[in-house]
Amino acid sequence: MSGLSDEIAKPRTRSSWNWIGFALSVTIVGISVYVLVDILNDVDFGRVATNLRSMPAAQMGWVVLFVVGAYATLTCYDFFAVRAIGANHVPYRIAALASFTSYAIGHNIGATAVSGGAVRYRIYSRFGLRVVDVAKICFLTGLTFWLGNLAVLGSGMAYRPDVSGRILQLPSEAVRVIGIAALVLLCVYVAWASRGPRAIGIRNWSLLLPSGSSTLIQIGIGAADLTCSALAMYSALPSAPEGELLTIAIAFVSATLLGYASHAPGSLGVFEAAMLVALPGVPKEELVAGLLVFRMLYFLLPFFLALVTMACREYVLFLRRNETTARNRTVMSQKVPENAASKSPDACHRARKVG
Repeated sequence: MSGLSDEIAKPRTRSSWNWIGFALSVTIVGISVYVLVDILNDVDFGRVATNLRSMPAAQMGWVVLFVVGAYATLTCYDFFAVRAIGANHVPYRIAALASFTSYAIGHNIGATAVSGGAVRYRIYSRFGLRVVDVAKICFLTGLTFWLGNLAVLGSGMAYRPDVSGRILQLPSEAVRVIGIAALVLLCVYVAWASRGPRAIGIRNWSLLLPSGSSTLIQIGIGAADLTCSALAMYSALPSAPEGELLTIAIAFVSATLLGYASHAPGSLGVFEAAMLVALPGVPKEELVAGLLVFRMLYFLLPFFLALVTMACREYVLFLRRNETTARNRTVMSQKVPENAASKSPDACHRARKVG
């Protein structure tokens, strides 16, 4: 009876954790929407439109450049993970395709681990990778993301705790303590990974974690991604305040993490509310204009390109399957007469022998 009760209790435990996560996501989204509506009440959208129309082409070019840089660093997430699990036969172009499409689609649909994982499996399965291999890739790319965030956000919270404090609604000293704790945790993890091969896993699933030096590469990839994204956000502001790059970068990373925790599609509403709360010194109309530009170029345009890319790829694969099927049928049809001809003399010989 005790074994039966244990088996019954396990699903309930998992279910309770799922409900906690769901409730947390709903709470974050609800509070963010309320705050966003309240902040936008006194925004002059006519001035927002004016700021958008008056944005120079050169400034828009810088935003595009940094967005491209951000997605270029994202390709390193998958390429690093593919090499880490020993799938050296997968070329960079395939890792880049899987990374770009999975992140561009996952960013907008939400639940990136699930939606992005499905896209990755569709691409990597043609190279012999199984579900468990794709799960390892997703884990390693997520680890790279969080290591980079611990480094960047931990440093920002320790140096400028007031920015993240406005989002978290916590005193600056408490935020600084959290930032320092994050950096200490990061250093402990690097030291732990450097002391020898480290593996994690449950039952038949195990993964060899990157070494200390490889972990530093992961941190560099994550930090580069966040830096390019923050620069894109900074460049999107119609009149970016001089000397406020670090402030905007810290606000951006904090808002990104809050949006990621909400699991809202595209972090819609959550990201914008966090940015508006974190940057009270930036005129609202200018910040809203910058957020619209950033969402269009970082979220919507890559999403459209990823969908077109996947559709074209599936169409090409469909044509190749049809060509292969037609070729096989032709070969089979040619073999049938040959087999019949080769059998006919034997049949005649047997017929004569019987006669």
